[in-house]
Amino acid sequence: MIGDAVERSLRSPQVLISVDELFSNAAGSRMPDVRPDLLTDEVARRVVAACPTSALKIDEDAGRTHLILNYGECTGCGRCIAAGGGTFRYAEKVTRCGVSKQALIRSWDIQGRAEVVQDEPALSQAAEQIRALVGRALNIRQVDAGSCNGCEAEIVALTNPYYDLERFGIHFVASPKHADMLLVTGPVTRNMAAALKNAYDAVPSPKLVVAVGACGCSGGIFGRSHAVVGPVDAVIPVDGYIPGCPPTPRMLLTGIVQVLRPFSLRW
Repeated sequence: MIGDAVERSLRSPQVLISVDELFSNAAGSRMPDVRPDLLTDEVARRVVAACPTSALKIDEDAGRTHLILNYGECTGCGRCIAAGGGTFRYAEKVTRCGVSKQALIRSWDIQGRAEVVQDEPALSQAAEQIRALVGRALNIRQVDAGSCNGCEAEIVALTNPYYDLERFGIHFVASPKHADMLLVTGPVTRNMAAALKNAYDAVPSPKLVVAVGACGCSGGIFGRSHAVVGPVDAVIPVDGYIPGCPPTPRMLLTGIVQVLRPFSLRW
């Protein structure tokens, strides 16, 4: 029986997701997007009231009302989509992966029914140094600082033949001493804070840190627990953030590459 299964597997068509389908693709992430042409004050206040994590807020300044969406706090629960009456929908593209914490926040002018676009900061000095040193190769040490393991399941999928992370020259390594980047998941628990700091100190400079998932970005739904220190940046410096609960493999890969090259997702 095992031989038959292997034979069928070898004869089946080879499937490898294309680069065009990978980057910024948010399929399955449950991250919300907004149709600004349908956005009204009533809808905005309704979805803010429905949001259980306060990822959605109303900002009233200088006579203008803005709807604020923080992807770093969003768990993709779908309540805003249910309450939005068609104004909210599941995002097909999410470019806010591997960006600064401020860039995780989107804003819409409700009266003008348009998104307020913000510029993303330039490439960090560490990213420039690493790109110059390693070229197309990148070694990552993944650290679980208190995750539920949802993010880990998606990270593991990156190494399968479908996503094939190594075709981009990206590898996971066993020791932080061999790493260029720390990929950190979960809110940082009190028991893991010292271990995370030690792992960060062990990575040779220049180095990058990417916080993964709502928990890594903001503490998530566990952020106020007495057993949690906070998000990753409460313990070590963070260069890029990847939202989601959990982020999909596509979002993870987009974020990893984006941290190195914010203005070009292709190597």
